[in-house]
Amino acid sequence: MKSLQNILFLSAFLLMVSFFSCSKDSGSDKSSVSVAADQYRGDVSNEWYSLIMEIDRFSPGYRPPAASRAFGYTGLAAYEAAVAGMPEHNSLLNSFPGLTLPELSTKTPYHWGVSVNAAYANMLRFFYPHISPAHKAKIDALEAKFNNLFKKDISYEVFNNSTSYGKAVAIQVYSYSETDPQGHDAYKEPRPASYIPPAKGPNNEILWQPTFPDYSPALFPYWGKVRPFALKESDKLARPPIQWSEDPNSMFYTQAKEIKIWVDNSTDQDKWISEFWSDDIFELTFEPAARIVSLGIQMSKEKELNLAETVELYAKIGMATCDAGIAVWNSKYVYNVERPVSYIRRVMDPNWKTILNNPIGRVYGMTPEFPAYPSGHSGFAGAGTGILADFFGNNNKFTDYSHLNRVEFRGEPRTYQQILDIGIENAYSRLPLGVHYRMDCDEGIRLGYLAAKRVLDLPWKK
Repeated sequence: MKSLQNILFLSAFLLMVSFFSCSKDSGSDKSSVSVAADQYRGDVSNEWYSLIMEIDRFSPGYRPPAASRAFGYTGLAAYEAAVAGMPEHNSLLNSFPGLTLPELSTKTPYHWGVSVNAAYANMLRFFYPHISPAHKAKIDALEAKFNNLFKKDISYEVFNNSTSYGKAVAIQVYSYSETDPQGHDAYKEPRPASYIPPAKGPNNEILWQPTFPDYSPALFPYWGKVRPFALKESDKLARPPIQWSEDPNSMFYTQAKEIKIWVDNSTDQDKWISEFWSDDIFELTFEPAARIVSLGIQMSKEKELNLAETVELYAKIGMATCDAGIAVWNSKYVYNVERPVSYIRRVMDPNWKTILNNPIGRVYGMTPEFPAYPSGHSGFAGAGTGILADFFGNNNKFTDYSHLNRVEFRGEPRTYQQILDIGIENAYSRLPLGVHYRMDCDEGIRLGYLAAKRVLDLPWKK
């Protein structure tokens, strides 16, 4: 009797296995259980940010610091689209008053790669509606690529719910961006005609004015009013700069003279470093905040980060560079320190030029179109490498291939023994270029480190 029972049980078991095998083969019983986000590769994030690097280069109005703000919100959306599949992490919903997010269904599993893919695709469409048809097609193609890849392993219901959730998160995060009127859509008017720079300061010091040779008007003069992700209001103002003076014995004169001597005696190494980190020229390269993202992409691929790690990394980079940009640009238009080119041409040498050149527009000896103090590049460098050093550990040798094979400037890869060394070279590359004083870089990188710290202090982990 017992033997018969065993035979019947075995027969029933084999029948059940056969039934489910047939069901799986027919596609009617694909994965129906949520898999943790760290079980997926990080390719989806890396490829989206690689496309963002290309779009950033050619998007009108998205120069620093507007680009970093878009990175911050895009990173937040992708993080929130996956965080429910990251059991050791918190949603950041409570860190941003006014932000609302869609609720997850407890009855349906989700594929976090699909959700993240939908979040990235929709955030790019929201933030870059004015890009070329070719770039819009690339957004569609990349979204379809990952959807087709992920569809193979999940049911239609899981795919549909995951896509809907990622898109809903993107809509809500973008709606939250809309409640920041100074920052949202600022790319449409980066040089507002309403802004007239003051000519003299309270102590009769000469202040920043549009600079030789193109005299472009002020870029994002109201950016200090943009809402930060993590900075405190008291963090947004840099320390006072060195007192302006034309006295040859003054500290200000000495800092200007340092730049003149450096540019006038520039070595091949100086030119390489200054061109390697420039990222100043629209359509020649992406802008300086995107350069930090480029470093993140390379490190992510090198370390083979998973999906959970990539959405966290890019969210932190975006938020930190955004906040650094807010503090730097706020301070620029509070102190209105004139650029070295203006000071040197008036006080020392009327024919002096920087070595920042635009091979596209054929304008030479340029200077970025905003006050000197503090340095934006230095702020982005401090914020970005502060995040990267925390995420990967500072003691990581790294070679930067961001501008490999470029022929318009010196883009040969450069190697660094530590991550923070990357940021330091980036920050102070502005000196041999001739566009900043040393004090600009000192304070810029400090503000960047502070922005990174504030973002890292958000409650990412449970």
